[in-house]
Amino acid sequence: MSKNVKQLLISELENKFKSVSDFMVLDITGVDGVTNNNLRGKFRDKGIKLTMVRNAMMRQAMKSLDKTNAMDLFLTGSCTVAYGGDNIVDVAREIAAIPKKITVKIRSAYVEGTVLGADAAQGLSKMKSRAELQGEIIMLANSPARRLASAIGAPAGIIAGCIKTLADKEEATPAAA
Repeated sequence: MSKNVKQLLISELENKFKSVSDFMVLDITGVDGVTNNNLRGKFRDKGIKLTMVRNAMMRQAMKSLDKTNAMDLFLTGSCTVAYGGDNIVDVAREIAAIPKKITVKIRSAYVEGTVLGADAAQGLSKMKSRAELQGEIIMLANSPARRLASAIGAPAGIIAGCIKTLADKEEATPAAA
């Protein structure tokens, strides 16, 4: 392959991964073409992309994008990069949901500048996503406020009930006389 073609492929990888902050590195060696196409179609519906890369070119692209610690992810073997979706946790969940008969191995992950090993990358599928965690934090923050508001409103409700009872008694008394 000529140097110009290699440089063109490296710049294409740079453009593709410029806005990607999280990705997983997979080994899909042994997956046949039909299964590979089916996986890509299933992932495409969920906004997840799979890109098979040449290691040397991907290392150059990562170096150009100032993701130098990600360069070590592309040293040996066949590498396929999975990225996209709403977040990296969704990508990991989808990959973990692949049937065991399809040999897709998670090699590592790159999450917001941090390189994760195979075990930690596999553990991403069991984590909660950022949106789920934010929802829990909001719920926890609202819980004391809700209890405080009900505690403040409870005596007022009791007083209102007493006033209503007195008003009902007064209405009943003149009617009887």
